[in-house]
Amino acid sequence: MTNPKGRAAGLNPKNRFEPFFVDKEAAGSVATEFLTDSSRSVLTANDSPDIDFRFSLNPYRGCEHGCVYCYARPSHEYLGWSAGIDFESRILIKTDAPELLDQALARPSWQPQTVALSGNTDCYQPVEKQLKLTRRCLAVFRDHRNPVGVITKSHLVCRDIDLLSDLASDNLAAVTISVTTLHAELATCMEPRASGPGGRLKAIERLAAAGIPVGVNIAPLIPGLNDEEIPALLQACRDRGAEWASYILVRLPGSVLPIFVDWVRRHYPDRSDKVLNRLRAMREGGLSDPRFGTRMSGSGKQAKLLRDFFSIHRNRLGFERAPALATDLFRRNASTRQLELPFA
Repeated sequence: MTNPKGRAAGLNPKNRFEPFFVDKEAAGSVATEFLTDSSRSVLTANDSPDIDFRFSLNPYRGCEHGCVYCYARPSHEYLGWSAGIDFESRILIKTDAPELLDQALARPSWQPQTVALSGNTDCYQPVEKQLKLTRRCLAVFRDHRNPVGVITKSHLVCRDIDLLSDLASDNLAAVTISVTTLHAELATCMEPRASGPGGRLKAIERLAAAGIPVGVNIAPLIPGLNDEEIPALLQACRDRGAEWASYILVRLPGSVLPIFVDWVRRHYPDRSDKVLNRLRAMREGGLSDPRFGTRMSGSGKQAKLLRDFFSIHRNRLGFERAPALATDLFRRNASTRQLELPFA
């Protein structure tokens, strides 16, 4: 079975929460549906020791980028859908995210701190070009002078250089671009609706030229597929102005695992065993490890070799640490009532 046009997942695995399952043939074209998310809060708190932020903001649920490895896929199962093609083609939109963010930052209980935009799905996925929800949220952060850390794999972030520059002038913004490969063919297969490698490198260059702190995250590193690109990837990003660099070993929680295994066996049959066996060597014999402390980097000798290999090239190229953003300029009673119109 081949992938539906423009999709990475080749199947819709059973939803773990649903007692009934209809097996749908994933062939032909699958149109994207956009639905309204009526959530009454927009900031999500987490207490994971593996990440350095407490709150994140996700204007969208589901992601049309369709990255086959995306660890956020199982979140769609809480909506009664599948982590497969449904995740890529049924997108929930938080239409009032900017207003909800404004309300949250204005509360007396809010303590100024860096908010991640986003922590789950990409805040610059294709529909953002029309809706401008992320842009309007950035305007709220700007008016409250609250720090924000953006992570994306889309060149569309460059549209908002004006807002990001304003924030960065007071050390209130930093952007991390996720770059997984320099090979367009692999990127198109693995991340079908995200910006290609050239677009992401150009985004790093444009952000750096505008004085906006920018770094790179090779996420995910897939042993046997893109790990050999580490030196070239880091060099290309450093040449364009990236200031810091990190990586995440591919994570395959829950229903992501069968989606990924199906994908790598169909698209890379000649190396699929190598990919899966090398991953098992970094996951204590399994393909997934949910434990804090090891889920993002792996464990054992092979995982250490990968960490050391990455560190050698990161240090050789002179990458620094990501900046600590300012919190002392926060304004609780910012005038953000007349927010930028989405279609202006």
